[in-house]
Parts: sequence; C-alpha cells; structure tokens
Amino acid sequence: MKLQIHMWFIMVKTLKVCEIFQSIQGEGLLQGLPTVFLRLSRCNLKCTYCDSTYSYEEGKYMSPENIMKKINKFGIKRVCITGGEPLLQDLGGILDLLDSYSVSIETNGTLDIERYCGKATISLDVKCPCSGNHQMNRASNLALLTMRDQVKFIVRTREDLTFAYDTIGKHSLVNRTNVFLIPVFGADTRMIADEIISKRMDVRMGLQMHKHIWSQHKRGV
Repeated sequence: MKLQIHMWFIMVKTLKVCEIFQSIQGEGLLQGLPTVFLRLSRCNLKCTYCDSTYSYEEGKYMSPENIMKKINKFGIKRVCITGGEPLLQDLGGILDLLDSYSVSIETNGTLDIERYCGKATISLDVKCPCSGNHQMNRASNLALLTMRDQVKFIVRTREDLTFAYDTIGKHSLVNRTNVFLIPVFGADTRMIADEIISKRMDVRMGLQMHKHIWSQHKRGV
C-alpha cells in the first residue's frame, strides 16, 4: 500500500513532456524574442492544421525539478508552456519553480484557464471553423483575459474571418486584451490582410514567423 501511495505521489507531481528546446517566439506579443519552449504531451483536440501532432502521444514523465534543470541550461529567462494542450496536466508545480521567469501558457481555449490567470501570460487560441473544432470553444474563458494576455484566431477562409469578427465584437475583446488574426501557414495572406483593413477593426495580423524562417515541418524551432 505504501508503495502504491508513493508511486501515485510521483505520478501526480510529474508532467508528461514531449520536448524542451530554445528558439524564438514565432507569433503574438512576444514574437521574435528568444524563448525556451516546454512542450507538454497530449491534446483533447485534433485540429486540421496542427503542426505538432507528434505531441499527442510522444513524451516521457519528468519531475518539475528535472524540467527546471533543462530549462536553466539555456540561460533564457522567458518560458512558453505549450503542447499539445498543457492544461490537461497540473502546471502548479512547474509554475512555482518558474516564479522568477517570464512565463506564457499557450492553450486551445477549451479548458478552464482561471487558476492560471495572473500567474502567467495566457495565450488563448479561439478555434475557427477551419480547425474543425470551433464548437469546442469555452466562451467563459474570454471574460478572464486582460491586457497582459492575448487571444489568437488562426484563420484560413472568409468564413473564419467572419467567425473571428463576430466573436471579437460579441465579447468586446479589442478593449480588454490583445487580439491577433494569424493565417494558417500557406493561406492567402493578401486576402486576410485586405479583409482586416476593410473591416477597420483594431486587431493585429501576425504570421507564424518560425515557419517562414525554418520550415512548417521542422521540430524544435
């Protein structure tokens, strides 16, 4: 019985980690800044354009302490916790150890973010129709975002843009947080830019810079 309890305690504390690497932040408010990425395993969605499907299953269990040993070796004080979907795991332990770091959490927006608000910058992805998962969005999360955070709409079509504009207006997002429209890699960026201009909405268009520098298929960037 004691062994079972001990093993349970170890599993509760550990995180299933897909990869840890250094690169530049490719999108959003911190675009271009050197960052350590902690990519956690598992996801509750399968978006049509997902570029990290390998994270669904790949990974090994690591304690927060061992994760920190790897992060510290890079000498960068900026960490992005991504996935997969990181909120499927308990981030409390690793966030406690990252208290002297600038931390952002990238989430697909389908799980409750409240416990992490104020502890890290929330980068929340609102799923548009092209993802195949737009009915999974958790609208209550949007009310929790502040100007410290950001919301991203990954768009490909005019239908996606209409969906994004409707969501932005309904939840008054422009007045409360940082809003990005980011084209799916390979989408018609001119059409998207023209639509943003014609709508005269105070949102930012962003590109996934890391995919333009390296490749949409390259890992660890």
